[in-house]
Parts: sequence; C-alpha cells; structure tokens
Amino acid sequence: MGTIVCQTCNSTIDHFEDEKVTILYSKCTCNKCHSHEEKR
Repeated sequence: MGTIVCQTCNSTIDHFEDEKVTILYSKCTCNKCHSHEEKR
C-alpha cells in the first residue's frame, strides 16, 4: 500500500497499490497550500 502525502500541509492525498509500504510527497490543492505558494 502506498500513500501520497502533501509536502506542505501533510494531508493524505491518495492511496495506491504497491508491493511495499511507500510514502510519496506531492502538493495538494487546498487553500493552505495555495496561499503558501503565493507567498514564495
């Protein structure tokens, strides 16, 4: 089982099938992440 986690707010975005436990980091589309991007 794999999990995709937001690298900004640490919320779980999705799960996917995998042979081992895996955590991948990405960015979600929540308001907190959008405001963080605009500040950069």
